[in-house]
Amino acid sequence: MKAVMLAAGVGRRLYGDQNDGLPKALLRFEGKTLLERHVGILKALGVDELVLIVGHRKEDLLAEAEKVAPGGSGGFIRSVFNPRFKEGPIVSLWTAGEELRSGDDVLFMDSDVLYPPEMMSRLIRSVHDNCFIIDRDFEPGEEPVKLCIRDGEPVDFGKKVTDDYDDIGEWPGFLKMSGDVAAKIADAAGVYIERGECDVTYEEAMRDVLAAEPEGTFGYEDITGIPWIEIDFPSDLLCAEKIIMPLVSDFFAEETLAAERPRIDQASGE
Repeated sequence: MKAVMLAAGVGRRLYGDQNDGLPKALLRFEGKTLLERHVGILKALGVDELVLIVGHRKEDLLAEAEKVAPGGSGGFIRSVFNPRFKEGPIVSLWTAGEELRSGDDVLFMDSDVLYPPEMMSRLIRSVHDNCFIIDRDFEPGEEPVKLCIRDGEPVDFGKKVTDDYDDIGEWPGFLKMSGDVAAKIADAAGVYIERGECDVTYEEAMRDVLAAEPEGTFGYEDITGIPWIEIDFPSDLLCAEKIIMPLVSDFFAEETLAAERPRIDQASGE
């Protein structure tokens, strides 16, 4: 499996339209960039490579990539440049078309999410070939990207969704896909680009494929209770620094202790 991460944007909602600051993937928490955290988690979970879709200040992003995953062109990280990175995230998804049509299983990722390893582990290790994750503990509104569940199946997805569902939650920005479904999402993104609709969210392409595929194609994993945040606005950054990062650290410490406990008990003869 390879991961495809959108990291090309200028961060308009966080920094403003004229931002010349670093990409959000280079935000630091407790001394580590988000990119370094992503790489460590992906490697630990057995992902083969990370393909970065880059644009805004790509040289800085690629310098950090070489630092956290050295190896140049034969290393863990490859990059694909989106020259139209100012036009919107669906253009970056479309730019990733060759990667999505490669036939490989694909892990789609936003770059601006802070989370502990367990969240990604639940997604990658899911029995579902095409899998969303869902957090039921969220504030309703127009901004969160939502996943609707009916009779145990994902039935709608996006910021504006149907009212016909049994359960609903927020989607943190990661999606596991089979090679077949990844190719269909690439094609769906291409339709929007051909129509000149570059201002739509990339989730619309995913939603189109979800709606078109037969029942049982997609599944989901519940990550409610795991601390995470997508950093879109200044308030998100403040929350990430003051609230979520300490929770992520504590959650990771608890995970590590739980993993170590059987070995410790065995060593102590219990």
